[in-house]
Amino acid sequence: MSVMIVFLLVLATIIGLWLSRQRLASKPWLETGAPPARAEAVAVAPARLGLAVFLAVVGGLFAMLGSAFVMQIDEYPWQLVPLPRMIWFSTAALVAASLALHRAAGAARRAEPGRRDAALAAATLATLAFLAGQGLVWRALGDGGVVLSGTPAGSLVYLITGLHGLHVLGGLVALGRVWLRQAQRPGSAQARAAIALCAIYWHALLFVWLALIALFSGLANEVLALFGALLT
Repeated sequence: MSVMIVFLLVLATIIGLWLSRQRLASKPWLETGAPPARAEAVAVAPARLGLAVFLAVVGGLFAMLGSAFVMQIDEYPWQLVPLPRMIWFSTAALVAASLALHRAAGAARRAEPGRRDAALAAATLATLAFLAGQGLVWRALGDGGVVLSGTPAGSLVYLITGLHGLHVLGGLVALGRVWLRQAQRPGSAQARAAIALCAIYWHALLFVWLALIALFSGLANEVLALFGALLT
């Protein structure tokens, strides 16, 4: 339950910050001067809004799974799953992919096709490295006696990381469409927007992954206990 409350608080903060940038309290009938161009309108692109809703749903799903993980810890006297060292390689690869997509979005805005394509290629390779690292992590867990049908901790680790991997695979499909769009209409506004959306998606995947690492390693227990104490 604490995980869900923390997630809802973070989500409310993000929504509040986003709404504060939308000029909802502006009074255009009192503004003077030439009206703003249509490209500078306050309206948010439907694709960006749809991605925001999708990420909120995904975040809620992982928050519920995280709550189940925490409740299992509280209910049953079992230890946390020891994380293999390979998981830090996977984390570094996902960080690199997120940074590369951030650079690709910036290069697309500045109309720098060479840097944009190089950053997109780096993001693709880093994401593939993350998935390969995850396979090695699962293999190391199995070699260490942690199996899918074993303890509740091990089962939830496989379930949650596998679900995260599926979302990464979905992101790769979207990234492939970005490459196709770049080939068909290089430098178009739609292509730039698609790269920016991919960057946002990868940043969200990285945030979720870091939260999962903190949860699996036990680092988040003290934070959750603090929130629970404040909310009771």
